[in-house]
Amino acid sequence: MPRPSPSGAALAALALCLLSAGCGRTGPAPPGTPAGEQGARFQVVAGENFWGSIATQLAGDRASVTSIIVNPDTDPHSYEPTAQDARTFAEANMAIVNGVGYDNWAGRLLGASPSSARVVLNVGDLLGLREGDNPHRWYFPADVSAVAGQITRDYDRLDPPDAAYFAERRAAFERDGLARYRQLIAEIRSRFSGVPVGYSESIFQGLGEALGLKLLTPYSFAKAIAEGSEVTAEDKETVDRQARTRQIRVWIFNSQNVTPDVQRVNELAREQHIPIATVTETLSPASDSFQQWQVAELEGVMRALHQATGR
Repeated sequence: MPRPSPSGAALAALALCLLSAGCGRTGPAPPGTPAGEQGARFQVVAGENFWGSIATQLAGDRASVTSIIVNPDTDPHSYEPTAQDARTFAEANMAIVNGVGYDNWAGRLLGASPSSARVVLNVGDLLGLREGDNPHRWYFPADVSAVAGQITRDYDRLDPPDAAYFAERRAAFERDGLARYRQLIAEIRSRFSGVPVGYSESIFQGLGEALGLKLLTPYSFAKAIAEGSEVTAEDKETVDRQARTRQIRVWIFNSQNVTPDVQRVNELAREQHIPIATVTETLSPASDSFQQWQVAELEGVMRALHQATGR
């Protein structure tokens, strides 16, 4: 079954709440207004914590960043926003949404409290993506840098006097924050390029390509699992056969979304002694930074590849 979207009634209720006296402002506070306990100069809301983590690191103490999706058990596709979420979006000077059909609820919240003063970064729009394209751009290393660059430029717009500060924060993030992440990507690509692997969801496509791995799973299977739609009988048979005959050397699955089809392949991989690595859709644990989370996953993928190949 397709993943459900927040109901129109629920979103209408949130919009009504925004217009009522007790539910917060209907537009963002002007830049320079103190926000949060640290006296930040402006407020940022991110639909999901993978972008929120990056935004937080780039902001330093100049902005207060709030992420809406922080619980690893929450499905961003079908998230039902709360009145507090609506208030957070309404009061933000900047909003970061993923777009490409991934978090439509966030776009509706923005529409419920329009403001010409608010800066909106839609990642899909930034990257020139269209409906149906892979929305999981935080798993595409080049796109991570592109988004970090745009966040910094948007911070400059909101707080021009601190442009040099934001430039320093971005340089440190790229140079130091992402150092181990990039080192692991380069090492895996060097040691394991061309190794055939299977993967349960389209979230891994971008990273798998960056690692130089041979992604054998039909993309239509991975896309259907990610979107919660029906997997075709042909794709099921192909993926099962790839595991049963050990055409794949490693199986990589999203541990936050283990459908019956994924569980079946997990069991086949274990029966065939195919090493398994896991990834997640959002930060896990939620207390990790973006790079801590990604490094842990890359280290797990590398261990599985080493076990499978001996390299």
